Amino acid sequence: MRDHACLTFGESEELLDLTAAFVRDGLAEGQRVVWLAEEPQRRLAELGRRGIVAGEATAAGRMIIMTCQEGLLDGQAFAVEHAMRWFHTELARSADAGYPGLRVALDMSWALQPVSGIEQLPAFEEEIAATLAGTNAAVLCQYDRARFDPITLASISGFHTRSVAAATYHHDPLLRICRQYAPPGIRLAGQLDRTAESALGLALSEAIRLDGDITVNMAELSFIDLYCARMIIDAARSLSPSRLAVLRCSPPISSRFHLLGASAVPGVDLVTVDG
Repeated sequence: MRDHACLTFGESEELLDLTAAFVRDGLAEGQRVVWLAEEPQRRLAELGRRGIVAGEATAAGRMIIMTCQEGLLDGQAFAVEHAMRWFHTELARSADAGYPGLRVALDMSWALQPVSGIEQLPAFEEEIAATLAGTNAAVLCQYDRARFDPITLASISGFHTRSVAAATYHHDPLLRICRQYAPPGIRLAGQLDRTAESALGLALSEAIRLDGDITVNMAELSFIDLYCARMIIDAARSLSPSRLAVLRCSPPISSRFHLLGASAVPGVDLVTVDG
């Protein structure tokens, strides 16, 4: 394994989606998973919303979600030695418990707070990269590309074996269409009309080529015209009878799909959420 990946994200849904896929794959392979993040209970609920039974894994000790203060930081101070002691301890715990590997997700937003020792961040990433050699561990470092400055991102990029970001089909100030990884499908945010027909068609066709059920996540969509709504319904209708299309919508968007009869289409599950 030994991956040291850098996840850059532009919005919380992208962060949660990609991290959920990282967690899902680790649990499926019998690995131990540790996620350092803000608001651990909220993150646990977000995993559940994405179909990952993380509660059972945490109860069994196979997964831990904790704050960065509990792992990387010593109060309001950061030191490479302290953080690496924590990481080595987690490696040892996983090995002693007989797990085939360890996955660690690190939300790096703590580095945007008034924390002393932040200048050691590149050295920490370098130490992580060196430590992973010869282990069965993977680390996913999570950086908000809108909040971290380009110089900081450039200073740590060379220590990662790969970059991770959501596949994006369309992105401008009004609309974002990207792939969703957990659960599989696509995610739409903003305002969608026929001008994005090509991007929407490509995203839907790639989702249909996946195995199993697909989700069209429109929880952050504020407007959709009739043409695009019908495109989504037609795509759902084209799935084989054994597959389900989940249309996850805010109340105004859900109303439009109800008017178009989406809830009566076989294989369509229209789910209304608060956003």
